[in-house]
Amino acid sequence: MYFNTNIKLMRKRRGRTQDEVAFTLNMKRPTLSGYENGVAQPGIQQLIAYSEYFGISIDTLIKIDLSKLRESELRQLESGFDVFVKGSKLRILTTTVDSANNENIELVPEKAKAGYTRGFADPEFMRELPVFQLPFLSHERKYRTFQISGDSMMPIPDSAWVTGEFVQDWNTIKNGEACVILTLDEGIVFKIVENRIEKEGKIGLISLNHNYKPYELAVDEIREIWRFIHYISEELPSGEVSSSDIANTLNQLKQDVALIKDKIITT
Repeated sequence: MYFNTNIKLMRKRRGRTQDEVAFTLNMKRPTLSGYENGVAQPGIQQLIAYSEYFGISIDTLIKIDLSKLRESELRQLESGFDVFVKGSKLRILTTTVDSANNENIELVPEKAKAGYTRGFADPEFMRELPVFQLPFLSHERKYRTFQISGDSMMPIPDSAWVTGEFVQDWNTIKNGEACVILTLDEGIVFKIVENRIEKEGKIGLISLNHNYKPYELAVDEIREIWRFIHYISEELPSGEVSSSDIANTLNQLKQDVALIKDKIITT
């Protein structure tokens, strides 16, 4: 159990002393100190009091080592996002930080995608990936950039770099959102998502390129989901122009030229 370390961590994050918290919870300071030091075990009433004080479920306070969470995850927890309350599974992400303790954006190139599938939870593997920062992105969220391959998401071209925001609660994904998904068998895929998790325990995956058929994926086959933020590419998106569009444009040009000639003649 992590109750004693968790309540100490959350108290310090609030900038409160033991005396202040003990007064608020109507208990003696030595009793509170005993809970934090692990030499005393709280009863159900004390567990409820701590849960209400921090706005965190009893399950979370007992079962999850909050010191292992990233800063962005702790802020979400403090803002009322508790995965036990929402009924979703807690997903702890392996990440890296810079010298100022700011979270990096790790870069997963094509040649590292196979390794990422196996080592996404391995701190040693993550430390070997290139990293960078984008100052216009929120410091309270976690981002990662993946190099995609193939033409299934055209007009986003092959080898483009797609940046995604880590999705903690998959139930928050909206139908029609584009996501980078780490799967158990297929590795990394980039698709439009149809969220059927609540009713069927599945998501539908749809390509922008209609030559690729939609398919579905069970949630137990998914390891990570990253919500699309933007992409970077050396190529301009290729647009399709129909013959009728070209004909209409030529006709309009002819009309414009005729009007110009008429104006020249009349003047």
